[in-house]
Amino acid sequence: MIVSAVREFPDRHPGLVDHEVLLAPPDALLYVSRWRDERALVEYAGEHWRDRPFVLPGEEEYLVEPLRVRHFALASLR
Repeated sequence: MIVSAVREFPDRHPGLVDHEVLLAPPDALLYVSRWRDERALVEYAGEHWRDRPFVLPGEEEYLVEPLRVRHFALASLR
């Protein structure tokens, strides 16, 4: 469900730089998204993106436990 739901995100959300879905069968996945800047992320997920998970319509029926969200900042290696 998630793979098909996010497949077209780069075309629909110009601030999305890159994204990927990492699968850990049988029942786990990790969705990683990289945004141009915080403003682009706010346009997609809303002002409360830091403290409220953004759930796609219908996604909750697939969850086997509450959604956990982590936010990371890129650290330069140079």
